[in-house]
Amino acid sequence: MDLNATMLVQAIVFALFIWFTVSFVWPMILAPIEARQKNITEGLAEAEKGRNSLVDAKKEADKILADAKARAQEIVANADKAAAARIEESKGAAKSEGERIVTAAHAAVQQEVQSAKQVLREQVALLAVAGAEKILRREVDAKAHAEMLNQLKGQL
Repeated sequence: MDLNATMLVQAIVFALFIWFTVSFVWPMILAPIEARQKNITEGLAEAEKGRNSLVDAKKEADKILADAKARAQEIVANADKAAAARIEESKGAAKSEGERIVTAAHAAVQQEVQSAKQVLREQVALLAVAGAEKILRREVDAKAHAEMLNQLKGQL
């Protein structure tokens, strides 16, 4: 046996084995690997997209929360202004009502004073007539002397 012929046959068989493997076996092994690589790549891309979407959603949520806080502060500020305006309005109404009550009380007091003065004048006139009767020891006709009594009331 010739060593060169054996090596040549082995090289040819090895070359055929390589050709057979590359032509028929390698694609059967490589196809699932490429499919798996493609699946992993797509999964990683989807994960990155999901991560970006999560970041965007968090930014949007923060923005909405900030807007809601600003809106709430605006509502509270408006409520405070409205409450202050109502308080001032109530103070004004209470002050005018108090002034009206004081004015009415002053008028009532003035009327009571005038009424008391009138009653006092009448009593003084009666006492004057009674005193004059006692002094003159004769009867004084109140109807006959009404003009004089009215002048006396007016002087009092």
